[in-house]
Amino acid sequence: MNISVQTLIALSLLALGLQAAFPPWAAAVDAVLAPPSTAGTMPPADKTQVQRRLESVATLVEESSAAKQIEASGNAEAIAHRAKARDLHAQAGEAFRKGDYETAQKLLFEATRQMVNGVRLAAPAEVTGRKKLTDFNNRMESIKVLLAAQKRISVEKKQGAKGQEVSRQIEAMIKEAATLKDAGKVEEGRVVLDRAYVLTKTAIAGMRSGETLVRSLDFATKKDEYVYEIDRNDTHKMLVEMLLKEKRVANPNLDSQVRQHLDKAASLRAMAEEHAAKGDYISGISRLEESTQELVRAIRRAGVFIPG
Repeated sequence: MNISVQTLIALSLLALGLQAAFPPWAAAVDAVLAPPSTAGTMPPADKTQVQRRLESVATLVEESSAAKQIEASGNAEAIAHRAKARDLHAQAGEAFRKGDYETAQKLLFEATRQMVNGVRLAAPAEVTGRKKLTDFNNRMESIKVLLAAQKRISVEKKQGAKGQEVSRQIEAMIKEAATLKDAGKVEEGRVVLDRAYVLTKTAIAGMRSGETLVRSLDFATKKDEYVYEIDRNDTHKMLVEMLLKEKRVANPNLDSQVRQHLDKAASLRAMAEEHAAKGDYISGISRLEESTQELVRAIRRAGVFIPG
């Protein structure tokens, strides 16, 4: 199943919007929920999926605790964001009825973004601050547990220096996040923790998959394998954004080097899609694997080791 990062975050957001009054997920949303033009293309719009999203976004805009929080806040700007979300949802419904599912999907994506912005503005600062600190501490504990698992699995898989280097990078991120929190910069620290979380999970997944995923996955068809490789490619593009964004801004030379890898990866991805469009999934898979490897090289170029 090929689901983009944007879709995953949006679905998670809807679920949280029905449960929580405040946005502890704001840092993760800021890091990942970027416009399609910068965070990767959206998956092809599917009628059934878009219909479900229409219903979910309607709940988010009209009935969720997030909507009630915005309404009760009296914050004019937050209320305006909700009104915009409501209007976008209506436009999405009209596009859906006309059979324009791509447009409907994009409008629903933007409606969700408007609600994120509205909730952020509506949340009382003192309550939000406590919630952010609690969430920071919870995420820190999760990463420490994952780090312990990464170290254990690294020994089991005889990763040696490579595994130790990943551990050191994660530990450095944990230390940086703690320093930011102690300086009162909880949000900035949470962004660092989110990157550490992704890096740790990726490292564990890479080691765990060494025995079962390298070439042992059983796919019913080459098309299924192609879809799997598309998803893997999308995941690595997300990692480039999350792990390298600040490094690239601070270092123009590094940004130029990373961009070369990204351009090559995009070219290979386009070739893969051309092959797939002609039904040549074997060639498409090969080009996708090469594209993903370029993304791995981009990440490693910035000094972040990930398996691959």
